[in-house]
Parts: sequence; C-alpha cells; structure tokens
Amino acid sequence: MIAKYTDETILTLDWKEHIRKRPGMYIGKLGDGSSQDDGIYVLIKEVIDNSVDEFMMGFGHAVEIEIIDRTVKVRDYGRGIPLGRLVDVASKMNTGAKYDSKVFKKSVGLNGVGIKAVNALSSYFNIQTVREGEIKTVEFSEGEITDNPEIHKTELPDGVIVTFRPDEKIFGHYHYIPEYVETMLRNYVYLNAGLVLDFNGSKFYSKNGLYDLLTDYMGSPGLYPVIHLKAEDIELAMTHGNQYSEEYYSFVNGQHTSQGGTHLLAFREAIVKTIREFYHKDFDASDIHTSIIAAISIKVEEPVFESQTKTKLGSRDMAPDGISVRNFIIDFVKNALDNFLHKNSETASILMNKIQESEKERKAISNIKKIARERAKKANLHNRKLRDCRIHYNSNEEKRFESTIFITEGDSASGSITKSRDVGSQAVFSLRGKPLNTYGMSKKVVYENEEFNLLQAALNIEDGIENLRYNRVVIATDADVDGMHIRLLLITFFLQFFPDLIRSGHLYILQTPLFRVRNKKRTVYCYSEEERNKAAKSLGPTPEITRFKGLGEISPEEFKHFIGKDIRIEPVIHKREESIALLLEFYMGKNTPERQKFIMENLRVEEDTFT
Repeated sequence: MIAKYTDETILTLDWKEHIRKRPGMYIGKLGDGSSQDDGIYVLIKEVIDNSVDEFMMGFGHAVEIEIIDRTVKVRDYGRGIPLGRLVDVASKMNTGAKYDSKVFKKSVGLNGVGIKAVNALSSYFNIQTVREGEIKTVEFSEGEITDNPEIHKTELPDGVIVTFRPDEKIFGHYHYIPEYVETMLRNYVYLNAGLVLDFNGSKFYSKNGLYDLLTDYMGSPGLYPVIHLKAEDIELAMTHGNQYSEEYYSFVNGQHTSQGGTHLLAFREAIVKTIREFYHKDFDASDIHTSIIAAISIKVEEPVFESQTKTKLGSRDMAPDGISVRNFIIDFVKNALDNFLHKNSETASILMNKIQESEKERKAISNIKKIARERAKKANLHNRKLRDCRIHYNSNEEKRFESTIFITEGDSASGSITKSRDVGSQAVFSLRGKPLNTYGMSKKVVYENEEFNLLQAALNIEDGIENLRYNRVVIATDADVDGMHIRLLLITFFLQFFPDLIRSGHLYILQTPLFRVRNKKRTVYCYSEEERNKAAKSLGPTPEITRFKGLGEISPEEFKHFIGKDIRIEPVIHKREESIALLLEFYMGKNTPERQKFIMENLRVEEDTFT
C-alpha cells in the first residue's frame, strides 16, 4: 500500500524536535558509551569546544570537567556569554558569536548548533554565565525551559558553567569510560600549550604541543628523535617506530579529525615528495610511510567538515585568502623538513636505513602476498569461514556505524551466532582451533598462516584500517580458560600488526551470560555470580539455575537477546602510556618467571557465596 502524500504529511519541526528526532545528523551515532565516537562523548566535546575557543582567543587558561553518576559539568574562566543572549545561545539555532570572524577566528564551532544539540538531547541542562559580577542562569529539560531566574549579583569569577545529563530516552542505559574522556582532553592540551584541563581532580597540561603527544603516545622512543616543526597555523611532529602500521594524529583548529581529510592526505603526500627529493631516490611511497608515527595540526578560517561531528576535514581552501590546503602543507613540509634533514645528518641516515629495510621486507614477501590473496579469494568463495552481512563499513556515512563482525571459535559457537544474528548488519568469522601466538614474528606470518590471512582479507585491513569493512570487530569466545587464551592471542595479533584497529576503538569483547535463572513466570540472564545470587533470591525458593559452559550451549533463540539492541560489549582499550612492545613482551614473551611472580602477587580466590 502506497502512503498518501497530502498536506498533513508536510511537517514543520521546531529546533529541539528536529534534533531529538534526527540526533545522528548532529552527533553521529548514539551508542551506549562503549565506543569512543558514541554520541555521549560528542556532547562533552561540543561544550568543551566553546571553552577551548575562549582560550584560543586569549581568555581563561583553565577548564574544569567533572563527571559524577552520568552528570557532566564543564566550567571555564573565559569572558562569559553576554547575559542578555544566554537563552538564545542555548536554544536558538544558528545563533552564536562565531559567525563574526573578528571575535572568534579559526575556531572549531562555526555553525551555532553544538550547544543546542547538547541541550535538546539532555534530560537536564543548566547553563550559567558570569560577567563582571553578575550571573544569569537558565535551566532546560529536553530543550524546554524549566527555570529562568532573573540576573543577580555574584562574586564568582567570569566564565560559563554548563551542567547536563544525557537523556536515557535517547541514549539508553549508557556509561562513560574515563579513558575515552582522558584521550579527548589530552588532545586538547597538546594542541593548546598552556591550557590546563582538570578532569575529576586529574590535571592535563602540555608544554611542547605535538612533541608531547608523540612522546606520550609512543610509550617507547622512536628510531630517531621526534622531528618537531612549527610555523603560524601549522605544527607537525614525526618519527618512525618498529611497528608495521602507519599511525597518524590529525587536527584542525584544535579538533581531532580522527577520519583525516584533505590536510592528512596532503601531509602524507608532502612527506613522500620531500624524502624522495632529499635523498634523490624514487622510494616507493609505502616504504616511506611504513612504521611512521606522526601528528599534524593546522588552523583554518571557516573550515568545512564532512559531518557535524567534525571528524573529517573537507576544506580545500584556507579561506578567506583562497590558499590551497594541499599547497600550504606541501610547501611548509618541503621547506621545514628538508632543512631539518640537512642540519641533522644522523637522523637523516637512520631514516634512510629504515626506508630501505621496509623496501627489503616488502619485496621479500611480495610473492607470498600474491599467493595469499588468491588463496583468500578462493576461500571466501568456497568455504563458510565468513558469513557476511548485507552492509559494510564503507558503504555510506550512516550505515557504516551499524556493521559488526563476530570472531568465534568452533562450529557450535559460530552456529549459534550465525542463526541468531541480524544478517543485515552482523557478520561472523569462524576460527579453526586456537590461533598462532604471533609475538615476535614478522608480517610474513599474516600471509603464511591461513587463519590470519583469511581474517585479514575478511576485515579488508591489509593496507590499513581506512577500508575496514566493519565498524565493530567483536571477539566472541567462551568465558573459560581456553576462551580467554584465544582472546589474548587475537589481541596479540592485532597489537602486533594492526594496532590502529585498537587505538581507533574498533575491537571489542562480547559479554555473554554465565547463568540463566528462571521459574515458570520469569527468566533472568546473569553475567556474574553476584547477579545470579540476586536473581535467585528475587525468583523465589527453588528457581532453576543453568550454568552456560560455552557459547554453543546457548540456543539461537536465546542468543538473539545477547547480540541485539541490548548487546553487552567491552572495548579493548590501549592506554597511551603503555608501550605495546613492553606489553607483548611481558604477556606473550618468554619471561616466564616474571609472569609467574605477577600472577602469584595478583591472584585472588573468591568463594562462591551462592546458597
């Protein structure tokens, strides 16, 4: 039946209704907080962006952020919003001072939307502005004013105080992961030397900008000292490490462009051009890029981002001068990096040796890669290791957030997930037995080992995670010793060869229930002994209790509950201060006595308190 197209079908939504009906247009995907690009973090960022823009204009060097029981409070010490326009700034679309480039030059927020999205998507939103001894407060719920007291005198210092709680009706049962918030705050301070961010009592500060970012995030020294180059409106830092992947951090006007954009493409091109000309050698671009760790930050007037969440730069010109972003970056890199290499011959020698080593390894495994690719194509056609889904990560901007692949072990587990999954958005990859411990091995093993070669092909990550076919890669193994071991081996593989998959927040662990507690009227699935005990007491004297020994024991009908909209997944988080090399050496290397000592000192034996 075709719906009627009449006058009644033409709707006009006010600003808050539109944001609440189409939140993805303003904050990307919603999520429950398990992914670092979930909407609840975008809300925090939108508020902090305004405070950082004040700092960039020379007002207020400190911002305080507090998160208690899912309520967020951000306090800056800038100029404060003009008191008479506070309601408009918080609740009228396309209202703000950032349209006036004389007041806010090269700022992040340019469209007058961000703070309104936070307001509309919060069950509680309170904004206060303090200017010259006076304070104005307005309180909202779901974008509607609930309290609007008069302006009155105060002794508080100037600035803005925003307190909000994201609406559970929009975001569900969400939770904040402190590490994700801390990563966001670190990026702010690296790009704004002198800015102090206080998060729940922990202070974040940087003196040396992107140099600090690289040295902090690497965890261990690069092959040569970090090259740190700066000029007006551009800053970069780079070195090479021992990892196989490329690692970039790119920023525009203080905003972390996690998906890159025109500036990152130009930067990668500029490095290749400069190095080829400096050494007078036509190096392959992949050999120059392999193992690079680099960061670039540029400032652009009126930047054009490809989405409201500002994760990818689309600008081609540096308005208003009309200078090409590409040419601006290439000219700077060619001059500054070439001068640096001429003045630092030891670094130049180390860099050339690294490029030549990458070239040798690439040529050594080129035939193996060709054979492995053919094998992967045939395997995908003729076996059932990969049960694909209808949408893929790179299909389009909205759909890419919805795709998930489960990595399972064993026929029974993969069978249960395959039968209960959403074939539109969830794929399944089946491992055969325990994967290889790849610690200390070269990348040849990725192509020589059939399991890893097929997994790499399924994820489409051979040339980096830019073409990753699934937004969420979920390890789904039994919650026993063997299952934990498989998890560890897979995490080792990704850390060793594809660490960006973890750094970018794509790798997760599936949480499945350990117990089913039920009586004739009700069934409760429990993820811990504590939950089991609580459920048993609530269901009466003699409930039936089942202990799931493996994923294969959970029927497909039951499994639908655990991988549907209420799916429980825990992100695999790599703390920036931890060296990947040292982590792998400790947990997967041959230091058995050290591991034994660690286990003995940290072993906890918990009694089963169920009665």
